[in-house]
Amino acid sequence: MIRITEKESKYNNIDLMSVAEILHSINIEDKTVPLAVEKAMPQIEQLALAVTERMRNGSRLFYIGAGTSGRLGVVDASECPPTFGVPFDRVVGIIAGGDTAIRRAVENAEDDAEQAWKDLQEYDIQSSDCLVGLAASGTTPYVVGGLNTAREHGVLTGCIVCNDGGPIVAESDFPVEVVVGPEFLTGSTRMKSGTAQKLVLNMLSTTVMIKLGRIKGNKMVDMQLTNHKLVDRGTQMVMEELNVAHDEAAELLIRYGSVRKAVEAAQKNK
Repeated sequence: MIRITEKESKYNNIDLMSVAEILHSINIEDKTVPLAVEKAMPQIEQLALAVTERMRNGSRLFYIGAGTSGRLGVVDASECPPTFGVPFDRVVGIIAGGDTAIRRAVENAEDDAEQAWKDLQEYDIQSSDCLVGLAASGTTPYVVGGLNTAREHGVLTGCIVCNDGGPIVAESDFPVEVVVGPEFLTGSTRMKSGTAQKLVLNMLSTTVMIKLGRIKGNKMVDMQLTNHKLVDRGTQMVMEELNVAHDEAAELLIRYGSVRKAVEAAQKNK
């Protein structure tokens, strides 16, 4: 059975196209991705609700994947602490082949159906935690095996795939199937499939963090102040919230370490 992500591109002789034709064709295909994501919204909602419920009680969220999918999970997980101020072990991204595979493909890493659970055990995964498997094909053994064993141990399981059905979906309590169709380059799932997975990951982690109280209004009040840009942004947020001058806002921000803490301290001391 050929998965739709492996079906031949509808574009022929792309090696003979002009640069403009290539770019235009890729853009045409990319425009279809948000529409595919929209069709999966009910599934995304169910996954987000389930993950939020568990994380509200202190559990963690894990992503596992191989290749592009694995890298996307690592990216999403690594951006949660600076964006939302959560501990670095609250959302964890694991890629087949380990951190080396983030930059360089590790041969056959995705074919080991037992390795994912071994990798998860290094983080002492518990039955109360959540695991989302990422795989465009929906068949990656590393992800299938990890979800299967996690489910046996009571872990909540979900997935983000770009095909209908398949073994990964079967191992997921809350599957998300975003069917984007054949890629511009036949089988190159780093393209539309990767874009779809990135969009869903953005939606999932952002929604969960919002519902966990990690933003106020529309502001990232718990963001880490790791560079001058973020310090400036945080200072402006404190100025707006407290109606104080720049220097006072900056001093409060540096003293308390976050927008939320600075505002709460200033309001308490009034």
